[in-house]
Amino acid sequence: MERLKPHKKLDLWGKIIDLVVFLYEITKPLPREEEFGLKAQIRRAGVSVPSNVSEGLTRKTKKDKTHFLNMAQSSLSEIDAQIEVSRRLGFISKATEVEANERLSTVEMMLSGLVRSISSREAANH
Repeated sequence: MERLKPHKKLDLWGKIIDLVVFLYEITKPLPREEEFGLKAQIRRAGVSVPSNVSEGLTRKTKKDKTHFLNMAQSSLSEIDAQIEVSRRLGFISKATEVEANERLSTVEMMLSGLVRSISSREAANH
């Protein structure tokens, strides 16, 4: 029986993966000249979120765990900025921006909860 990785046990994980898939879908129609611009930046920041969460949750210390989770939070902020620029340039619709922001907010809240949980759990162990 395959053992589930720590990050894959979280409801947050599914939301993050859904967010990344959504980001890939909404960036597909971006203009060709954005192939190495906004399109690549949004996708790279998107993939950075699950990468940092999974790496962070394998770390042993609270400091290391929260460092990687904070990097994931930073990537969410990058995505937020890039989505706004994309909408202002007319690459995505207002409705798509709203949906992206809702998804980002959900992931941000869940990720913040995970950071708080790790911090309080680690504090209780000392």
